[in-house]
Order: sequence, then structure tokens, then C-alpha cells
Amino acid sequence: MDRVLVTGAGGYIGSVLVPKLLKAGYAVRAVDRFFFGKDKLAAQPNLEILVEDSRVIDGGFFKGIDFVIDLVAISNDPSAELFSDETWAINHAGRVNCAQLARESGVKRYILPSSASIYGYQDELVDENSPTNPLTVYARANERTEHEVLAKVGGDFVVTVLRQATVYGFSPRMRFDLAVNGMTYGCWKHGKLPLMRDGKQYRPMVHIQDATDVMLRLLTFDATVINGQVFNVGSEDGNFQIEDLARRVAETAGKKTRRTIEIEWYGDPDHRSYRLSFAKIERLLKWRAQSTVERGVEEIIDALDRGEVEKTPDTITLDWYQHLTHWHKIIKEVEKYGGILDIDRKPPV
Repeated sequence: MDRVLVTGAGGYIGSVLVPKLLKAGYAVRAVDRFFFGKDKLAAQPNLEILVEDSRVIDGGFFKGIDFVIDLVAISNDPSAELFSDETWAINHAGRVNCAQLARESGVKRYILPSSASIYGYQDELVDENSPTNPLTVYARANERTEHEVLAKVGGDFVVTVLRQATVYGFSPRMRFDLAVNGMTYGCWKHGKLPLMRDGKQYRPMVHIQDATDVMLRLLTFDATVINGQVFNVGSEDGNFQIEDLARRVAETAGKKTRRTIEIEWYGDPDHRSYRLSFAKIERLLKWRAQSTVERGVEEIIDALDRGEVEKTPDTITLDWYQHLTHWHKIIKEVEKYGGILDIDRKPPV
């Protein structure tokens, strides 16, 4: 049985990927701080959960490991801007160190899920050979990490980078700060779709099931084809002008909820805009995205209707990090003898 180490295993993508790996017959070592709760990964045979910070892992974590999927990251632009030092430490230095440890430990393949946001602003359709233009801390950290992990290719160590389009769809660690997911929740809850101005920007989208399917495919695909390669992950049909995407989400949600959906504009114009070519992944990996935005909207509404998910602070990444840091400070100030009201120390007799 091949063993896969997954960092960030309790996150939005990890909590979908890990059960899929187990179902495919892999043993999984899941490494995460589990900021969003340990309940996101149910105990299963062949699943080993290690509650640890990716910044301090050592070679022992890679013992017996065949493959690494290095998902861990401060995972969006607002969070990365506020926690910039931590983003560089986790998204860049931590993942480069992970790749190095994997290579030294004899791991066969290392997969880096990166982000298409490193393209920043582009007028033309861009492919993997196009110049990058990272506009944010999150994007710049991803770009530098890509360069440094690809430099570790050598011998039998296979490295592949995935520049993922913006992901959407239902996950046990749900995120409503992603475009399609947030739009869908607004439609379901309020009959209003929140849309960032001015809607003219282009952005590629990919369903979470498609994104994780690619990762599994890379574990068994011909190493000579994927080694040292960068792949855009998504589909031509998933390249949307945001205003057009909003209309499709609103139409689907309106039919599903049987209500008229209004578009509600907010914020300043987003200066990131890019359309991607996915010819390389379709040609070399013989892979095409299977899901649609309509499917994503419908499954999220179904989950909301069933009460499987709700919009809580931990579904908005930045909000949750701010909550944790706020309460951590308070707890440190008042904690004594190992507790708050319930303490370990007994009064003198």
C-alpha cells in the first residue's frame, strides 16, 4: 500500500482530498494544525493524523512515505496581506523545506498545489510559459515556492506544480470566502448575490472534485511526462468574466430556491484579471474537468438545506484567523495553573 503525506489535510481542499485518497487505496498521513477543527477528517482505517505545524516538521514525518501533496498554506489574499510574515514562513519556507525533506527521505513524488493568481493581471490568454505577474503577498510567495521546489528535481525525485484556478464547491471545511461559494450563500440566505466591482475582470474557476482528481492522477501518471512540469488546472469553459459568472450562479440558485435573485455590488474593483489556457494539462495528462458551476451551486444549496453546513466565522478564513489570534491573546493573559476556572493546582491543606 502506497503512503501519501498530505500537509494542510484538514483544510478546504485537504478534507476532500484525504477521503478520496483513502477510497483509492492509499494510506494517508495527514499533517495539520487543524485550526478549523479536527472533525473535518473522520477517523478511518489507514488514516494517520498528526497535529503539527508544517514549519517545524523533520525527516521523521516522511518515514515510509511514497508521495507528498503539500497543500498547507495561508490560503487567500486578505489573510496573506494581514499575516504576511506567517505567509512567507508557511507558504514559502515551510513548503520548500518540506520538498527538501521529502527528497532526502526518498519520497518518489512531490506535488505542489500552487495558484493561478500568480498571473496577476494579463490581457491575453496565458499558458504555463507566459510571464507571471504576482500582485499580492499570497501570489508572490507561491511564485517563489514554485521556482525553489522545481529546482529540487533530480534522480528519482519527481516534482510537479499545479496552478489551480479559483476553487469552488462543497467541502467538509467549507469556505464562503471563495467567489462561487460566497455568491451561492448570498442567493440562498438573502436572495441577493454579492458581487465585487466592477465585474469586468476575468477569473478561471475549477470545481474542488476536479482539482483533487488531478492530484490523484499525478500519483500514478508517467513520471517522464510530469516531472519538473507546471500545469494550469481548470477548463476553458471555466474562464469567466465575473459578471457573467454571477449571472449563471444567480440563475441556477434562483431555479433551485424558487426565488428571484438580485445582484448586490460591493467593494473596490479587483485588479486581478486573467484567462488561462488548459491545453497542456488536457494534452499531456489526458484530463478534462468534468464539473460545472451549476453543479457546484446546486450541491452547496443542497448541503445548506440539509443543515450540513452554515456560514460561521470559521467559514471565512480571515475572520477565523482573527478570532483565533484575538482569543489566544486573552487566554494567555488569564490562564494560570493550566486552566481558566478549572486549574490543575490544588489549594494548600
